[in-house]
Amino acid sequence: MAKFITIGERLSTTAPTVNKAFLARDPEPILARAKAQLDAGATYLDVNIGPAEGYGEDLMKWAVQLLQSNFDNVPLALDTSNKAAIEAGISVYNRSKGKPIVNSADAAGRIENIDLAAANDAIVIALCNGEGIAADNDERMGYCTTLLERGLSLGLSEDDIWFDPLFVVIKGMQDKQMDVLHFIGDLTAMGLKTTGGLSNNSNGMPKHIRPIMDSAMVAMAMMMGMTSAIVNPNDLRLMETIKSCDIIRNDTLYADSYLEV
Repeated sequence: MAKFITIGERLSTTAPTVNKAFLARDPEPILARAKAQLDAGATYLDVNIGPAEGYGEDLMKWAVQLLQSNFDNVPLALDTSNKAAIEAGISVYNRSKGKPIVNSADAAGRIENIDLAAANDAIVIALCNGEGIAADNDERMGYCTTLLERGLSLGLSEDDIWFDPLFVVIKGMQDKQMDVLHFIGDLTAMGLKTTGGLSNNSNGMPKHIRPIMDSAMVAMAMMMGMTSAIVNPNDLRLMETIKSCDIIRNDTLYADSYLEV
C-alpha cells in the first residue's frame, strides 16, 4: 500500500464564510482555511463551489489559480455539479504536485464525469451508486463494475478511478456500517483505490462524539485497505489516528516525531 491520502473538505460553499468569500472573490478567508488544512497534514484540498450556475467557470479558475499560486501548486479536487466549471479549472491547473481530481461521477446522471476525467487525464471519484444509495454490496459492486468498465474503455488507468462506497449515517443505518467496510475490503482485494466522505457516518451526532466516531471509522476503513478519505484535517484526533494507522500498516517509517510530520 501507500501512505493514506487525505482530501481536506473545508473549502465548501456549505460553510457560509466560504460561500461569501467565493461570491465576493475575497481571497483571505479561502487562503486562511486552505493554510490551516495544509498545516494539519491535508494532501489534497477539495474545492466545492456548489452548482455555481452562470459563473462557475470563472469562479473555479479563480479558486484554482489562487490556491495553487499561494501553496506551491497544491493538488486539488474540483467539486461541483457544473461540468464546464470542472473543465475550466483543469484548463488552468498545474499538475506538478499531482493530477486534478474530478469530484465526482456516479453510475446514473453523473456518469459522464468519467468521460470528462478521461478526456483531461484526471483522477475521478466514482460513487458506487445510481439514482439512490445501493441497497447492499451486490448492488454496489454492480455500480462499481459499470463505472470501471466505462473508465477503462476510455483509457483511464485503474489508479485514476477512486471508488467511493458511500459512508452512511450511523444514526438510522447502524446495521449497514459493516457492509460498507467489507465492500472497501472487496475493492482492495481487486487492486482498486477507494475514498469517500468519511464524516457522513457521524452526521447528527453531538459535536464531542463526532471526532471519536470518525477516528474509529477511519481506523477500521484503513484496516480494510482504504487508500484515501475526504476529511476535516483540523480534527486533531482524526489526523493522529490516520498517521498512527499509516505506521501500523507499514506505510510510514516510525519515528518518535511521526505526529509532527
